[in-house]
Amino acid sequence: MPKAKINGIEINYELEGDGPETIVLVNGLADDITTWFGQRPAFVEKGYRVLCFDNRGIGKSDRPPGPYTTALMASDAKALVDHLGITGFHLVGVSMGGMISQEYALAYPGDLKSLSLCCTYAAPGPFCSRMFKLWQDMAPVMGVPTVMRDVTLWAFTQDFFLNHEDTLREFEAAMAALDQPVEAYLAQLNAIQVHDTRDRLHQIKLPTLVLAGADDILIPMNRAEELHGLITGAEFATAKGGHAFLWEHPEPFNAAVLGFIGRHHSRR
Repeated sequence: MPKAKINGIEINYELEGDGPETIVLVNGLADDITTWFGQRPAFVEKGYRVLCFDNRGIGKSDRPPGPYTTALMASDAKALVDHLGITGFHLVGVSMGGMISQEYALAYPGDLKSLSLCCTYAAPGPFCSRMFKLWQDMAPVMGVPTVMRDVTLWAFTQDFFLNHEDTLREFEAAMAALDQPVEAYLAQLNAIQVHDTRDRLHQIKLPTLVLAGADDILIPMNRAEELHGLITGAEFATAKGGHAFLWEHPEPFNAAVLGFIGRHHSRR
């Protein structure tokens, strides 16, 4: 995989497809470039060029000391697309990636044709804040793999636990083997703990989709509904599954995102 030297760090990325328009995908907390295994082939097949990358602190990108913020990681994404000469693209962010995407849209709106914010929020609220503080306390004592075991319980639906044991075990094994030092995990975790765009989201004038997992208990529906209400003209939709709906049910997730992007592909 190629790397780009930007913002004083190296960012690992993949760019595939040869379509006339580009979709840029932004990962969530502790997720690397493989997050999008259920999306990349489908998006390329639909005729899009697709860029995905490892945020700072994960995968094969550099892991500088933290703490990080979503605005900082948005500036990394901006530097990467500028390095690659990509303009006029569709930005899709999941969870922490959706927070990064909000900051991108606020700082660099002229780059974007559309914005898709998936299973994410404008601010964490009291429930998520308590959950993230628990992860913050657990990680230095029990390690990141143990925290990821806890994340699995929140990310998938009961149906997945009951009826997809083999696939679930694969996800659990991958999360347990996560190669992310505690310091890098906490640096990323800080970004979602302090993220708060509520007083600025009215500035976004782009075509925007807020997409929630119908059964998401990690980032509850009220967080997505608040986010939607703060962006004038934003569309709201739900797709089958919980917080990890892009993994658990990739087809309806892809259909929702591609359907929205397809309605805005000619925007200049």
